[in-house]
Amino acid sequence: MSIVDKAIEAAGGASELSKKCGLHRTSILFWRTLGHIPVKRLNDVEAATGIPREELRPDLFERTPSQERA
Repeated sequence: MSIVDKAIEAAGGASELSKKCGLHRTSILFWRTLGHIPVKRLNDVEAATGIPREELRPDLFERTPSQERA
């Protein structure tokens, strides 16, 4: 499962995630095509799903040792 799909599932579906992020559902579904969540949307997705930004975009953020143990 991709991280985009994981975020969608954690939020309760693409429609729910779009509402929580203030976006259209098609924007959320486009992220699947991109293969990642855009940087400017990470805070919204993190708040909506509880998935930390380090997991949402590991290519941009490093997990700290305390996060690794959690």
